[in-house]
Amino acid sequence: MVADPLAPGVWGVVATPFTESTQDVDLASLAKLVGHYRRIGVTGLTVLGVFGEAARLSTAEKRAVLEVVVDSVDLPIVVGASSASPAPVIEEVELATDVVGDRLAGAMVQVNTADPDLLASQLDAVHAATGAGLVVQDYPLVTGTTISALNLAEAVEQVESVVAIKAEAPPTPPAIATLTARTGVPVFGGLGGVGLLDELAAGSAGAMTGFSFPEGLQLCVDAWWRGGYQAALEAYLRYLPLVNFEAQARIGLAIRKEALRRRGLISDSGVRAPAPGMPETLDKQLDRHVAAVENMKNGES
Repeated sequence: MVADPLAPGVWGVVATPFTESTQDVDLASLAKLVGHYRRIGVTGLTVLGVFGEAARLSTAEKRAVLEVVVDSVDLPIVVGASSASPAPVIEEVELATDVVGDRLAGAMVQVNTADPDLLASQLDAVHAATGAGLVVQDYPLVTGTTISALNLAEAVEQVESVVAIKAEAPPTPPAIATLTARTGVPVFGGLGGVGLLDELAAGSAGAMTGFSFPEGLQLCVDAWWRGGYQAALEAYLRYLPLVNFEAQARIGLAIRKEALRRRGLISDSGVRAPAPGMPETLDKQLDRHVAAVENMKNGES
């Protein structure tokens, strides 16, 4: 069965909030956060991705997260699989299909080999076992696997069930240009939106990433479609200092969750070990960045 490709636009990557005292999953904050994504008009949500700390959640917690998202919003959903090997990936995707049902727009699986034929075989096995359309995530910083854009395209061309590619192997713009030209599959950028303008110019279908002001991603992509580079640049400029600030190695997740907390979208910004928290020395600068964006938004309202 050939799956429908993902719709273009912004697929918001959802954080998993935790309670301050016990670090249990904060389901109330999660419902509030995904409600914000719905209000700003994203195309869909990506849940249990790297930003959602899925690798640090139990199976019961993953189920609870999916249930809350499904019950809170009516958006299409991409669900991440945190494992690298096909057998546990299949179990994760089966959980997603069980909870999300026909709202599942795709299961996001990670590239775990540089061999295009082996990758295609593994993707086919996941689809055969689950029936899910697949979003192929190329994220070598997390997986440790490096594949060329040409080899990734070769693998995707063999697999009818691929509904999108998430390109997060820098430099992303030339990779996206190759993937869109070779596969005809929608390709989305990630990495916090740092390269969003250049990725759109290279042919990306939009953004699939976490950012504490996801409405900034939405404005940029919408402006690109309306008026091209100049319009998108003007829409995105106000957000770029914070995008860059959140992109700091190792602590980017903690910074982004703290920014979400300061916006009132989640109650606590804790991350689960071994992820490090945000250094207190960055408090004042984060305040400046968040206030700058908020002030510019308020000035236009």
